[in-house]
Amino acid sequence: MEEAIFGGGCFWCTEAIFQRLRGVEKVESGYSGGKTENPTYEQVCNGDTGHVEVIRITFNPAIIPFKTLLEVFFETHDPTTLNRQGNDVGTQYRSVIFYTTEAQKTEAESYIKTLGETKRSMSLIVTRVEPAENFYKAESYHQNYFNENQNKPYCSIIISPKLDKLREKFSPITKES
Repeated sequence: MEEAIFGGGCFWCTEAIFQRLRGVEKVESGYSGGKTENPTYEQVCNGDTGHVEVIRITFNPAIIPFKTLLEVFFETHDPTTLNRQGNDVGTQYRSVIFYTTEAQKTEAESYIKTLGETKRSMSLIVTRVEPAENFYKAESYHQNYFNENQNKPYCSIIISPKLDKLREKFSPITKES
């Protein structure tokens, strides 16, 4: 098993997406990239901890390679907006990959370069690639959020369309197919 840590906006959205992929064993919502130890959700939302809302993915690379996780990550959030995803604004929503191995760093940087070249301007991609230092698991009410709160407006309006897009573009690798 390997771990990957992605920040792509609200962790409720990214958690729901990656939970549905074959080869992903576990997804945990949390905080990473800042200096405050054991931050709370309220502290991170204030935007002064330096932390990002992230997910930590435990996956089997024999079933789902890291490159496939990158493909899903870049297709299911906007890597071109600085410190923003939709209505969520602030450094805690920045697009970032916290690599856990040098191989992940190399692969993520290469993927971003290729993606930038296909869009004809690398400056369009603002996703950062940084070493994973600390991961602080978010409060229990943030874990498995979409699955336990599908009828809440945020889930039905924001997350459900992202899951539809996932099924449309990646149905062969989803657990639902």
